[in-house]
Amino acid sequence: MRFGYWLPVFGGWLRNVDDEGMEPTWHYVSRLARRSEEIGFDLTLIAELNLNDIKGPEAPALDAWTTAAALASVTYRLELMVAVRPTFHEPALLAKQAANIDHISNGRVSLNVVSSWWATEARQYGAQFDQHDARYARTAEWLAVVDGMWRNETFSFQGQYYRIESALLSPKPVRRPRPVIYAGGESETAKELISRLCDAYVMHGDPPERIAARIADLSGRRRRHELPPMTYGVAGFVVCRPTESAAHREVQRITDVKQSARGYANYQDWIANTQLEQRVSLEDYSVSNRGLRAGLVGTPVQIAERIRGFERAGVDLLLLQFSPQAEEMERFAEQVIPLVRSTMGRPSPVPGTRRLEHARR
Repeated sequence: MRFGYWLPVFGGWLRNVDDEGMEPTWHYVSRLARRSEEIGFDLTLIAELNLNDIKGPEAPALDAWTTAAALASVTYRLELMVAVRPTFHEPALLAKQAANIDHISNGRVSLNVVSSWWATEARQYGAQFDQHDARYARTAEWLAVVDGMWRNETFSFQGQYYRIESALLSPKPVRRPRPVIYAGGESETAKELISRLCDAYVMHGDPPERIAARIADLSGRRRRHELPPMTYGVAGFVVCRPTESAAHREVQRITDVKQSARGYANYQDWIANTQLEQRVSLEDYSVSNRGLRAGLVGTPVQIAERIRGFERAGVDLLLLQFSPQAEEMERFAEQVIPLVRSTMGRPSPVPGTRRLEHARR
């Protein structure tokens, strides 16, 4: 099991809590990323939205790609999974940018391809907003161009959305044959595209038994396409406390729905422009990415056992959220990761171990 986390580019993950003690600033996220490498985290997911999805559209939010480029130069081990939305990035240019950041990081860049859902944001920023299936048709062409630019000395493409003529891209990415491409989605269209064109499937939070069914579905599709096995990741929000009752008191606090909170401004937009397998209540939406449905709530022992359940279901990667992020990641690294890795036969890093300073530069 690999442990990843969402970089708090929006200043938190809770729509009912205004101030979570983690400002969306370079100072905060760069310190967090450097520290996360030392305490046992493997990956950070850098979400991409130009408006703040959690604290309301008027609140500040960091840009994903410039943040990723900066992090590439101050970290040494962390995989940088950068979200990218095809309607906001020309594919040949993105392929060039990603390859360059991959060199800065020495092969640690991966993509999380997201077919946009926020119509209001697209209008504000002048981007094309297609209906659901058209978004995935665009994404399929976009992926073909990015992959072609990375793999071929010269590349041409002619489709409905993109045309490329004898394009050159050098240097190629460090990671071969290409950086890992992750994607998520619950519609039939999304799952079929991901099984054909991506390397990894990432899912919103849900219990292990529901996740196991999705993994079986995608694995079957993958075999039918005669492609190698995928990697599977799940989002989850962690509430780790000394006692179960203390953990559940925290859950009650953060899900006390205040529909006047600015973070609910895009709720109807999200519901209207996604095709989910299940209804999402306001309580679910109060925590980003259905994180509480993963059930990572309780004592360290309870959370470790839940994680083992995800591993048995076929999950390779957890994409975790915490609040406040820095403090709760320290708690998780000290109290949960050693329990999980000791039962999986992997030695646990010693919390607080310092690496040589030149490795960060």
